Amino acid sequence: MGNFKPADQIQDLQNFGEFGGVNPSITDSSTFTFLKAKTMIGVFDGEIDGCYLYSRHWNPTNIYLSQALAEMENTESALVTASGMAAISSTLLQICQSGDEIVSSRTIYGGSYALLKNFLPKFGITTKFVNTTDISQVEKAINKNTKLIYCETMSNPMLEITNIRTLSALAKANNCKLVVDNTFSPLIFSPAELGADIVIHSLTKFINGMSDCVAGAICASKEFTDALYDVNNGSAMLLGPVLDSLRSASIHKNLKTLHIRMKQHGQNALYLSKKLEADGYRILYPGLESHPQNELMKSMGNKNFGSGGLFVIDLKEKEMANHFMELMQEANIGYLAVSLGSYKTLFSAPGGSTSSEIPEEERMEMGLTDGLVRISIGLDDDIERTYLKMKKCLKKVHTQV
Repeated sequence: MGNFKPADQIQDLQNFGEFGGVNPSITDSSTFTFLKAKTMIGVFDGEIDGCYLYSRHWNPTNIYLSQALAEMENTESALVTASGMAAISSTLLQICQSGDEIVSSRTIYGGSYALLKNFLPKFGITTKFVNTTDISQVEKAINKNTKLIYCETMSNPMLEITNIRTLSALAKANNCKLVVDNTFSPLIFSPAELGADIVIHSLTKFINGMSDCVAGAICASKEFTDALYDVNNGSAMLLGPVLDSLRSASIHKNLKTLHIRMKQHGQNALYLSKKLEADGYRILYPGLESHPQNELMKSMGNKNFGSGGLFVIDLKEKEMANHFMELMQEANIGYLAVSLGSYKTLFSAPGGSTSSEIPEEERMEMGLTDGLVRISIGLDDDIERTYLKMKKCLKKVHTQV
């Protein structure tokens, strides 16, 4: 990974407020004034940079957050959107047009899968789904119409790790863009450093960490972000996925503690994964030696941030999975809820929730059975206490179901 240290990049950010505040001032305006009419014309024509026009385009608050995210991912530029799905759809629609093809990982967030499988074909854009941990499958899927390869660094919900270096080399050899969703692993992986062209985040998750807003981000070259906000052809400009400035300011402040939170999430997830695996349960967690990409995880990840805050436990049957989650909520371990990356533990059965858009036959093929429970562990201080609570819930499941 060289000398790039994403946590240092965040720590070194410095944006004074308008009146010397230690936090940047929040711009609560939808539009901005011009002293000269010709300046407004120049901004519309793309001849003048650095002037604010209208908040669907840019505003200072969103720029502060965008610059911070670009620093974190070591990209030239970034822009923030109203959701992670807005970031994904804007990126794909900017790159692809009718007749183009996408090669995508088969294990991705259900909303991303539905976008690729069901929505984009309306515009003549088709997708081939493959196992991106098997580079030969990706190679076979690429043809002259392929415009981009899409994957998640750590896949949702199977927690598979894709070799971004290898995939990047393949994309470049075939004149494709490599688009990587890094939502599950901010700071843990730096996809741009590994060769990705575009890095996407749902800021809703770990980066914000409070389960109080929805937002997304696209980290890429300045050329690409400029294209996204082109007044005539930019997908982000014309589709209008604007992030509210108040939310943007809140996420910007929470970003400053991300390095501390990711370490705690990772330590907690590793502890529970080891304990539960020793108890005889099948656990999916990249930090375990039993995980098929454990060595890849070590070679690709940034040191000190662990292997992520999510793990999956296999309870074999839907009824047992559902009962376990209900018992955990009753025991105040966390909440039975979708999403992840919160200070509080969240859990769901992805087969019937966040991955329900994927047809059952395909879910079974990738091992995404109804007995799987995805657990996003919170910032629990006494993780042994959490484990003992979880163990008690599991004992009840086996005696009551």
